Amino acid sequence: MLPCKAVSTWRGMSDIRHVTPTFAVAGQLDPADFARLAAEGFTLAIKNRPEREDPGQPSDEIMREAARAAGLAFHTLAFVGPPPPGVVAETADLLEGATGPVIAYCRTGRRSIMAWAMAQALAGVRQPDEIIMLAARAGYDLEGARDALTTLAPKP
Repeated sequence: MLPCKAVSTWRGMSDIRHVTPTFAVAGQLDPADFARLAAEGFTLAIKNRPEREDPGQPSDEIMREAARAAGLAFHTLAFVGPPPPGVVAETADLLEGATGPVIAYCRTGRRSIMAWAMAQALAGVRQPDEIIMLAARAGYDLEGARDALTTLAPKP
């Protein structure tokens, strides 16, 4: 997977928080943001928000079409609260199969970072200490998820 280019805050766009060179999270995106994301090297967008969570939130259909028009693959893995096992497993599969950098988004990025963290632990890609450290560098405190990450991580 190719690394994504350095991106932080774009005018009119949610704050992009790079967790690794190939994964970033953001709050709600706008359909027009996908062209810029594609230009920055992203190849896949994962939406972790339920449909109609907030008034004025663009629909899945609008977001999917905007992503496809920009050349990005788009998947909706919506949830509220902690990521359910199916979302964690599907996130792990999507990340493993991605052909380039991935952006996941929700209202604030918190759900997306949690889904990523649990998927990394489940797939055995990273250990809990590294996951928590990477999330902290991106501005998310996942210390409270340490037990869940440890439970998901493969045992040596």
